[in-house]
Amino acid sequence: MDGMAKDILTTAEAARILGVSVRTAQLLIEGGSIPSWKTPGGHRRVYRRDVLGLIAGSGEPPMLASARVILIARQERMADYKAALAKVDFCVVESYSDIYTALLAIGTRLPAAVVIEAETSDASRLAMLESLRADPSLGSTEILVVGRSAATRRSGGREPGSRTTVFVDELPALPAAIETVFKAAAGHPFPFETPPSFPFPDNEGQRLLALERSGLVDTPPEDSFDRLTWLAARSLDAPVALLTMLTPTRQWFKSRYGLDMVDTPRGWAFCNYTILQKGIMVAENLATDSRFAENPAVKGDLGFRFYAGCPVSDPDGFTLGSLCVIDTRPRALDETQKQILANLAALASDEIKLRATDRQLRWAIERGNSKPGAAAASPLPGTKRVVEHQ
Repeated sequence: MDGMAKDILTTAEAARILGVSVRTAQLLIEGGSIPSWKTPGGHRRVYRRDVLGLIAGSGEPPMLASARVILIARQERMADYKAALAKVDFCVVESYSDIYTALLAIGTRLPAAVVIEAETSDASRLAMLESLRADPSLGSTEILVVGRSAATRRSGGREPGSRTTVFVDELPALPAAIETVFKAAAGHPFPFETPPSFPFPDNEGQRLLALERSGLVDTPPEDSFDRLTWLAARSLDAPVALLTMLTPTRQWFKSRYGLDMVDTPRGWAFCNYTILQKGIMVAENLATDSRFAENPAVKGDLGFRFYAGCPVSDPDGFTLGSLCVIDTRPRALDETQKQILANLAALASDEIKLRATDRQLRWAIERGNSKPGAAAASPLPGTKRVVEHQ
């Protein structure tokens, strides 16, 4: 019995073995990454072998699915592909016309999907397709080929164990195919005990896990982020600028300019609407906007009247919160001002991505591994292996 008891772990014990917070372990367990069951008292329990198996399977911290899509297409068709993929929610697209640059992006951090435009005259692209399909290091990355040319049809024969390829006959069918990929990858439990009063994205469970893994929440102020909120406030003539992080219950401010509060209830967050989209969200008059008119930050002493925010994301494309500016008077932003806000939000995302890479390096070093991840197999003959940072 004693030996059996040692093989059964609490969530806290699993977190210590994984080297993550209890909250992250809880999300991994609830999301099904670690099989679990409930005791009669309602507490989750897991087997030690499943926790160790998760570590052994990746050699790294437990991995999230990705929101990234790598697009490989001819430059003259790139705009058409981007327009098609823009119809897919929570899809972050990185587009490449150069194969070798695309391979670097794939190997650096595994995407949810790779979309390849079929081009019969491009032998190197077909060779890359075959290599990607046979590469076991790509994990759950889906390969989609648009345009079933004769060459791609001939490449349909696969060795046992090679990857499945989704063939999309025409570009208009691509959004539905990508949506299928994301729906399959977004299996996660309902992240709230009861339905909240605020809107949240369909991938909220994954997004919350990504936020927890970022390690940003409840950390001290940092100059690299404070410079961005200062620039946002001064360049957009706004009395308040915030870098927000949306937890299940709070809107927490990693950086704030012109506001003494360190957080608010999640229900107060104008950013709940910003994270539902890819671009800038602007509310020119909060008091007359039906989404916000009854918000305590609008009706109460704060008296906010204007909001503009842009999503801020992690390396896997999950939106953690937003960079936003707020004013006490109704107003608008012109196109140049919107571009300023979007660029500052992109800089905030870049800073978060740099921190993720640094954490990954430290994880590898702490475990006596000089490499940050398993090297992906060479996609083409003669190319170097690409190091994967998960």
